[in-house]
Amino acid sequence: MSLIPDNQTELLDAYLDAEANAEPEPTLTYRINFGSGRITGMVDDKDAIKQFIVKALKTCRSRFRIYSDDYGCELEDLLGSDVTEAFIQAEIPRMVREALIYDDRINTVTNVTATRQGDAVFIVATVDSIYGEVTQEVTI
Repeated sequence: MSLIPDNQTELLDAYLDAEANAEPEPTLTYRINFGSGRITGMVDDKDAIKQFIVKALKTCRSRFRIYSDDYGCELEDLLGSDVTEAFIQAEIPRMVREALIYDDRINTVTNVTATRQGDAVFIVATVDSIYGEVTQEVTI
């Protein structure tokens, strides 16, 4: 009996090789009509990325058990708090990046701008994904 565990490095190496050589999973998902709240077919690739951006930014993080703690955004908490406009403008780009970057299909999030009009916030972000660059507008 050994005091040092047998790490079985061969199994780990095989797993890492399989992960590195794995084919990307399809992104085919249901198309959500955010205006009517209905599912209206299917969507894939760039359109799936655009839908993910909207859905991730409109979903409150850690509020719904169906999603992991990585999914969603904390913008609603920021916008409802008593902080200065300068602080909000500084925090929104960071929060948008954190909401989107965890997805494996997204490489970078840049050019995040936010404009407030009354209770609404209009966010525009450019996302470099595995399917190419996407610029998406989201109203919260």
